[in-house]
Amino acid sequence: MSSELAIALQQVGKRYALYDKPSDRLKQLLWGRWRPYQREFWALQDVSFEVRRGEVVGIVGRNGAGKSTLLQLVCGTLEATSGSLQVHGRVAALLELGAGFSPDFSGLENIYINAAILGLSRAQVDAHLDGILAFADIGEFIHQPVKTYSSGMFMRLAFAVATSVEPDILVIDEALSVGDGAFARKSFDRIMRLKDAGKTILFCSHSMYQVEALCSRALWIDAGRLRMDGSAADVTSAYGASLNAGVAAEDGQALPLAAAGTGCGRITRVVAEVDGQPVAPGAPACVESGVSELRLTLEFQMDPALPAPALALGISDSNTLTVASATTHNDGVAVHMDGQGLGQGTIVFERFPLLKGRYSVTCFLVSEDAIHVYDQVERSILIEVRQQGLEQGLVRLPHHWVV
Repeated sequence: MSSELAIALQQVGKRYALYDKPSDRLKQLLWGRWRPYQREFWALQDVSFEVRRGEVVGIVGRNGAGKSTLLQLVCGTLEATSGSLQVHGRVAALLELGAGFSPDFSGLENIYINAAILGLSRAQVDAHLDGILAFADIGEFIHQPVKTYSSGMFMRLAFAVATSVEPDILVIDEALSVGDGAFARKSFDRIMRLKDAGKTILFCSHSMYQVEALCSRALWIDAGRLRMDGSAADVTSAYGASLNAGVAAEDGQALPLAAAGTGCGRITRVVAEVDGQPVAPGAPACVESGVSELRLTLEFQMDPALPAPALALGISDSNTLTVASATTHNDGVAVHMDGQGLGQGTIVFERFPLLKGRYSVTCFLVSEDAIHVYDQVERSILIEVRQQGLEQGLVRLPHHWVV
C-alpha cells in the first residue's frame, strides 16, 4: 500500500450465516455438507475505496446499511469474508457504547487496558493520564467499576482515551450523541484539533450537518454496497434527497419550542413578521411570492462563559426536502449576546423568492464555528406562499429575456 494511504479496501465483503432456530446451528455442523440449514446474509459486498493520510471522511446511510460493519472491519474487530483490506497506522475507535471496556474493572484500570490494546506501554499511559482524567472529568467515579457508569460517563472516558493516545486513525460511530452539551462541544473541539494535526478520521453520523461541516469527503453505504463516493456536500445532498423521496410531511401547526437545549444553549423563541406585521403564535406566515418581505427572529440563551454562538436555519418543502438554508457563520455575520448570555438575530428575505406551496422552518443554535449544534427547533415557523403568475417549481430565479 502506498505510504500516502491510511486505508485501502478492494472488493471487501462480510457474510453472516443466519439460522431460523438454535438447533439449526448443530444440524449445519453435522449435516451441512448434504443440506444447508443456514441462510447467507451479506452485510457488505464488493466495497472498494481508499482513504489518504489526513483525510476526514464521513460515512452515511440508513440503519442496517452496513456502516458499523465497515467500521469494525477497519478497526480489526471483524474479519472480512472476501476481498482485501489494509490499514496503516494506530487506530483508535469509538464504536458501540462500552466496547473494549471490562465492566467489573474501574475506570482507571480500563484506561490502562484500552491503551495497552492500542499499543501503548504503561509509561506512555502514565504520561497521558493527567490529560485523560482532566478531559473525561468524571471525578472520583474513575475508581469505581464502569458497570456503575451512566452512558454519558462511559462516553467521556472512552473518548478521552481514544483521542489522547495520539492515534493515526480515529474512527467514530455515532458515539457523541450520548454526551451532554458541554462535553459534546469539547469533543468536537478535540476532533477539529486532530483534523488540523493531519490525523485520518472516519466519522459515521446520521447528522448530515455534522458530516458536511467536519468532512471533506463522504461515503454513502446502501444495502451493504458503496453507492456514492464524493465530496461531503454532494453525498449528503444525494443521500438526503433519497430519504425525502416520497415522504410527505404531516399537516399541522408549528411545533412548540423545546423547554431546554443541550445544556450549553437553547433557542428561547422564534417569531416571524410579514411586511412589518407580526405573525400570531402558531399561525402560518402568509407571504406573496416575489413581493412580501419575511423576517424571522431567533432569540436564544447561552452559557455566558462560552463564545457567542452562530445562528442557522433551513427551509423545507411539504416533502421535507430542504430547499434553502442560511447561517450567520457562512455569511460572515457576528452574533452578540449580553452578560447573561441572552441574544437574538434576525434574517430578512426581501421579496421572498419561493413559489407557491407550504414550507416549514427549522432553526439551529450552533457553536461560533458552526460545527456543534447546541439546540434545534423543528417546524418552528410554517410558511404559506401564494403567487400571481403560473411559474412552476420551488423558487423564482433572477433572470431576464433577450429577444
